[in-house]
Amino acid sequence: MSPIEEFEEDLAEIKRYQPNARRIFWTGANPFAMSYENLKLRALTVRDYLIKCQTMAMFASIRDIKSKEVWQLKKLRAMGINGLSIGVESGDDQTLALANKGYTSADILEQCRKLDEAGIEYYFVYMTGLAGKENGYQNAKSSAKIFSQLNPYFISVDSLTLFPDTELYQMAQLSLFVPAGEKERIRELQILIKDLNIRTHLFANTLSNFAPVTAYLPYDREKVINELQYILDNTEESKMQEYRKNLKALG
Repeated sequence: MSPIEEFEEDLAEIKRYQPNARRIFWTGANPFAMSYENLKLRALTVRDYLIKCQTMAMFASIRDIKSKEVWQLKKLRAMGINGLSIGVESGDDQTLALANKGYTSADILEQCRKLDEAGIEYYFVYMTGLAGKENGYQNAKSSAKIFSQLNPYFISVDSLTLFPDTELYQMAQLSLFVPAGEKERIRELQILIKDLNIRTHLFANTLSNFAPVTAYLPYDREKVINELQYILDNTEESKMQEYRKNLKALG
């Protein structure tokens, strides 16, 4: 963890260039993993440097929320912490276990309901293809069921891309994990969009997605499902796989 002195140096630099900043994003892995007391100290320190700052956003894990009581979350919200990007990746227990996420779908429900009660806005990241070949349907159905019981302001969708020197890549090399095909991933995304029963923004437009789409659900549901169907009907699987193979980075 960066020492508070380094944190203050960064704030002093922001103050020089953006003294009227109204919102900042704390970078560096999952800052929300810090204890309540540490988050409180740093949130108050932000106010010392940036007097017009109203909100502070950051990455978080479901595991990070577990250690905090609702009253603590409410206090952090009052200090300006609002906007947690949570890489849940899935709401399906089998997929969560495969990805070694360290929590279950029930944990997602319990912890995000605490955020709802505290009034903290949060966003989900979902990953098509993570469940492996022939498991995308179950992953999408289970995830949509869980997500639809919560209030993510938006859902960002990536598609699994295996890079060397990662554990899942090694599993694939040993045939312990069989990656889903590209068309299966698009069908998985269609099912997720079809089954999501909440009002939310969905962004599946990163480089990892062969067919980038965005939607405001439920209003754009049919339009986006049809756009994806057009890709399925008019693009060869081999062309999609070539795109995946040539991805060297996602940023």
